[in-house]
Amino acid sequence: MLINYDKSGITDEDEHTYISGMKTVVVKVVNNVKHPDYGKIIKRTYTLKAHDENNECHVGDRVRVMETRPLSKDKRWRVVEIVEKAK
Repeated sequence: MLINYDKSGITDEDEHTYISGMKTVVVKVVNNVKHPDYGKIIKRTYTLKAHDENNECHVGDRVRVMETRPLSKDKRWRVVEIVEKAK
């Protein structure tokens, strides 16, 4: 059984603004983890490249992404929905 993982994050940059026809957005995901020794909550940030089929995402949008098969060298995620548009 294949488990698809969902994550949500904020789009950091949309590559289709730089190159016409590209359907890639870079999503920044933030995790809060507890430090193993000191117990302080630390913010861990990592980026994902996700496929945006309709070129709807822009910088600052909160999106939900889903794990999928490899679409390119770096893209392993697909935009499921735009949760909140940027202001």
